[in-house]
Amino acid sequence: MFHKSLVPGFMLLDSSLRPIAHNAEAVQILAFPTKPDRIKDLPVFLEDRIRTSLLNHQAADSPSFVREYKSGARRYTCSSYELYCNGKTKPQIAVALLLERHASDATALSQVSEQFHLTLRECEIVGLLTEGLTSKEIASRMSISPNTVKAFLRLVMVKMDVSTRSGIVGKIVSRRQ
Repeated sequence: MFHKSLVPGFMLLDSSLRPIAHNAEAVQILAFPTKPDRIKDLPVFLEDRIRTSLLNHQAADSPSFVREYKSGARRYTCSSYELYCNGKTKPQIAVALLLERHASDATALSQVSEQFHLTLRECEIVGLLTEGLTSKEIASRMSISPNTVKAFLRLVMVKMDVSTRSGIVGKIVSRRQ
């Protein structure tokens, strides 16, 4: 089971690279910093983002995808898989895209979580904090109040012996190197 903030983004594309299916995480990754619910025509937005950000424009022959994608401060590994499906008249080609958060981010967060004995909820909040989200945005993603987020952050600050939100992030970033 994946930690909620580490769920990979998944997209299924048709042979023309138009999205057929996707999960919420893929939309969040590709839409950042725009909130997905503010996008009027999501299929058109996703197709445009795929063509402008995920396609490797140096490849000449067949479509290939970038290996790394940056969304805000987070980095993702982009893996693509060609799928051959039996169509009614001829075989159809589809592409599955997987956007996985870089292991170094998750490893650093895991190490800090262990060192400072953070609870799962505290760890989730710290993970979202390292993405650069505000307390209000974290609260919205976790379906809790901003005051609850602030209370969790105060507990984390005490455990980590820091006095600011940037102090928390600093401890995480120092683990990445």
